[in-house]
Amino acid sequence: MTNRLGFWLAHLFVLSYCGVLLAAFGVQFVTGELPCPLCILQRMAMMLVVCGPLYIIGRARRGDVTLADYAMGYGLSIVAAVAGAAYAARQILLHIVPPDPGYGSPVLGLHPYTWAFITFCVVLVFCGVSLVFGRELVPRGVRFGWPSKVVIGLFLVIVAANLVAVFVQEGFHWFLPADPTRYEIFDDLSLVGDARG
Repeated sequence: MTNRLGFWLAHLFVLSYCGVLLAAFGVQFVTGELPCPLCILQRMAMMLVVCGPLYIIGRARRGDVTLADYAMGYGLSIVAAVAGAAYAARQILLHIVPPDPGYGSPVLGLHPYTWAFITFCVVLVFCGVSLVFGRELVPRGVRFGWPSKVVIGLFLVIVAANLVAVFVQEGFHWFLPADPTRYEIFDDLSLVGDARG
C-alpha cells in the first residue's frame, strides 16, 4: 500500500508545481507584470525541482523503482530547491528594507518571490520526510500508465510555454532588464520593420 502511495505522491508533487508555475503565468499575463531575471531563475529552479519526481515516475516504466532511484530523484529535487530558495531569498532581501514596496503586486498578501521561497521550503521538508521513509515509499508493483503520461505531458507543455515566454520577453538580447517593462521581441521586430520601411 505505501509503495503505491510513494508513486502517487510523486505525481501529486509534479501536479502541485505545475499549479505553481501556472499561477506564475497568471500573475504575468492577467496582471501584466513581467518577471524579472530573479523571477525567471526561480521558475527554472521550480522546473528542475520537478525533475526529481519525474525521474522516479520515469524509472517506474522499467519496473520496480529501487531505493537508489528514489534517493536520486528526491536528492535532485533537494539540490534544485536549495538553489531556488537562494534565488528567492536574494530577491526578498533586495526588497526587505522599508519603504521599498517590493517587486510587483502581492498575491494573497505576499509577493510571488516570497511564495516561491515558501514552496522551496515545503519541497525540502517533503523530500526530507520522503527520504526518511524511503524504504516504505519506494514505488513497487506500480504501472506507468496514462495518468503518468498526462502528468509528464502537462509538465512538458508548461516548460515549453516558459521557454517561449522567456524568449518573447527577452527577444534577441543576451540579458533581461532588471526591471522589465515590455516584451523585447515585439520591440525588436518593430525595429526590423521600421528599418525595411
